[in-house]
Amino acid sequence: MSSSDIFIGETIGTAILILLGGGVCAAVTLKASKARNAGWLAIAFGWGFAVMTAVYIAGPLSGAHLNPAVTVALAVKDGDWSNVPTYFAGEFLGAMIGAALVWVAYYGQFQAHLTDKEIVGGPGAQSTAAKSVEAQEKGAGPVLGVFSTGPEIRHTVQNLATEIIGTVVLLLAVLTQGLNDAGNGLGVLGGLITALVVVSIGLSLGGPTGYAINPARDLGPRIVHALLPLPNKGGSDWSYAWIPVVGPLIGGALAAGIYNVAFA
Repeated sequence: MSSSDIFIGETIGTAILILLGGGVCAAVTLKASKARNAGWLAIAFGWGFAVMTAVYIAGPLSGAHLNPAVTVALAVKDGDWSNVPTYFAGEFLGAMIGAALVWVAYYGQFQAHLTDKEIVGGPGAQSTAAKSVEAQEKGAGPVLGVFSTGPEIRHTVQNLATEIIGTVVLLLAVLTQGLNDAGNGLGVLGGLITALVVVSIGLSLGGPTGYAINPARDLGPRIVHALLPLPNKGGSDWSYAWIPVVGPLIGGALAAGIYNVAFA
């Protein structure tokens, strides 16, 4: 496959991934959304279906990495790093585009949510406002969770370990399906299996950190959150931002090492 195919496929696929994945977070989080408070099951399955849709769309063009951790794992596994910059460029650009599209799709809901005194504080604010103020003092604004992940308990070693473990599980599942062998991507069944693995990771390992397991999925939308003209949006939690980038990259490399020792 050509560099242009890789870049276009990864950009479109990752944009779809974040549009649908970030979209379910927005649907569950924001006021005036019909799906508000639908819960963690909705988020886990929403992200799984987002992965499946994006894989089917991008697969014919780029093999549908859609995740720098996948790209690193395949480079370690095969020893070929020549296309890594192209994959990274498409993945991060696509993630930013997808996050911006979530904002467009939920524009009115973002405005309603971020101007509500119970959300952002003010006279008559209740406990929700107190939680939002506390979160903002820690660097995370009230809608940052629509765009990127954050820990329930801030413990650097645990948070990093959780992201590494989740990514190892994801990449072992992907690598043992033969992703990108002969340039054909995961295939129809592989896309479904990977989607269900993402759902499983979300349900089982997503509680501590929100399971980024994808540096582009977290960093690209976090940058968009920082840039968007959202009222009362609070901080983008940059002190935490390195963990969902470094953790998945380590996890991807570890998974490739395990694969080469145990399966190759």
